[in-house]
Amino acid sequence: MPACKETLFSGIRMHPEVVKSLKKTSLTTAFLFVLAFVQVCAAQTNDPCPRYAPGSIVTQPADLFSSNAVLKVDFSYNTSPDENGNPKFCFTTLDGTESPTLHVRPGDHLILKVKNNLPTASANSMVMDVNSPCGASTMNDSSVNVHYHGTNTSPTCGQDEVIRTVINPGETFTYDLAFPSDEPPGLYWYHPHIHGFAEAAVQGGASGAIIVDGIESIQPAVTGLPQRLLLMRDQLTPCGDNCPEDAPAWDMSLNYVPVLYPQFKTAIIQMTPGAREFWRVGNISADTILDLELQYDGHSQPLEIIALDGVPVGSQDGTRRGKSFARNHILIPPAGRAEFIVSAPDKKVKNAVLVTHQVDTGPDGDVDPDRPIATIQTIANGSSLKSSTLTRKTKIGPPWRQRFEGLGNAKVTARRKLFFSEDNPDSQFFITVEGQTPTLFNPNNPPAIVTTQGSVEEWTIENRALENHEFHMHQIHFMLMARNGIPVPAKDRQFLDMVDLPYWKGSGPYPSVTLRMDFRGPDIGDFVYHCHILEHEDKGMMAIIRVLPANNGPNANSTKLDPPSAGSGPASESHNHGNHALTGSDSAEAKESRSDHHMTSSMLMNRDSIKAGATP
Repeated sequence: MPACKETLFSGIRMHPEVVKSLKKTSLTTAFLFVLAFVQVCAAQTNDPCPRYAPGSIVTQPADLFSSNAVLKVDFSYNTSPDENGNPKFCFTTLDGTESPTLHVRPGDHLILKVKNNLPTASANSMVMDVNSPCGASTMNDSSVNVHYHGTNTSPTCGQDEVIRTVINPGETFTYDLAFPSDEPPGLYWYHPHIHGFAEAAVQGGASGAIIVDGIESIQPAVTGLPQRLLLMRDQLTPCGDNCPEDAPAWDMSLNYVPVLYPQFKTAIIQMTPGAREFWRVGNISADTILDLELQYDGHSQPLEIIALDGVPVGSQDGTRRGKSFARNHILIPPAGRAEFIVSAPDKKVKNAVLVTHQVDTGPDGDVDPDRPIATIQTIANGSSLKSSTLTRKTKIGPPWRQRFEGLGNAKVTARRKLFFSEDNPDSQFFITVEGQTPTLFNPNNPPAIVTTQGSVEEWTIENRALENHEFHMHQIHFMLMARNGIPVPAKDRQFLDMVDLPYWKGSGPYPSVTLRMDFRGPDIGDFVYHCHILEHEDKGMMAIIRVLPANNGPNANSTKLDPPSAGSGPASESHNHGNHALTGSDSAEAKESRSDHHMTSSMLMNRDSIKAGATP
């Protein structure tokens, strides 16, 4: 978001191609740019975390690009109250730019210096001690760190480590995040990940996009298309605990344009009539599940799916070329991303709207209702300026080796069963390995699972609760193999870092997914898996996995690991013994995963099934 205290362009980090195109633009288009800038200025005073007014035109976040394989950024972590007294949070650059999009390429380094500008925590704030800290040794509601969601980067201190990295008020911490040379090109994001306080920080708005550039080399279909980044966040509702029963649990915003209950005054997306655009959509909400559909005069429009959770679809099969397929709507869990090609309405369309449909999250779940998000407005002289030139000019080169190649045919070395469960009256949430005792997360817990670099595992995860849960794995992606024991057809076996598990109905089989986990990469050490409804994660639904170095491997001496501590139950450990190492009650799971029935991807479920709380 631009800084209004500077001159018109000095507060905006624009790529040279944007400046060049702006100089050639018409007066009408230039006026629209100025209008968008004025909207920002009207919202800005001395507020470090400004927001747009409802009904504003959607503009793009500022873009910061790596140069010579390095992107250096300084962030301040700030807070301010909104008009209802609810806290906002944000990351800003030295010139006040809020939540810029960070562009890197595979193999680049992101050097991010973070200063915590929050006030010191209150005396009655919950404090948690951290053993073997990376930074401060205690965390509280004023602490911060940064998680680079979806990136396949190292969990070591100074990179994507969230268990023990703590930056307290007045402190500064520098990350040097090394992106692997085989990182899939696509949409990722960043947000705070302090246990117990993640939901408040993310709902307050402290988040932004990371784009690994180069998708044109894997999926040429997007070459030359205007690219539009759409980031959907949830936030506290003004009515708080006094909302009607049918009110949404949380309000939504689109690129910081709020869409508020009960009026649902939509954000405005401006497009050229009939133009094709590449939309890069992130549901960077803390808790809200989205089921997005683009409607023109009440008719569903095709979405040409290009990438899910940062990975171009179909690109990991050895061909190193992305595929695409059409859907008329898409379910995106909180923290999930979907990238797709759309066509703008023509001049005959009278009502074009992007909506999210009602999702039945269960008797104990949140209300995620039908509601509009944005109205599509066609203008004759091109879409709202910055939306069409987000990325640097890219020469289509030969595709590079893809990170997850061969996973579908790899030998499975271990099978495990895990489950989500709750003690709802006490607001306690658990994710547990079958055979272990449900345990609330604590950063000082020992790892619940120990595995070895090079392993390929299949995990069946059950939902034994009366509300949806959203499984997320740090550091790696997984391949969705089955839902409820029914195998996924090969064409739908996409690589994800988020998957939705519908709620258990109180009787009958537990809803489940079977995931193929890829530990063949270089990432070793301790990292976490959890439900990405952040209220649930904050209240305990997270656990630690430890990946040990492969014997005599190149990384065998690169990470110092603390020994497991006693008192929290045994870790579920498996190593490669012949064809399979079955742990816990996995033998039944193995039989279940060999069924030959049909299913569809969790992000592409049939809406009727979602509304009914069923699984396909």
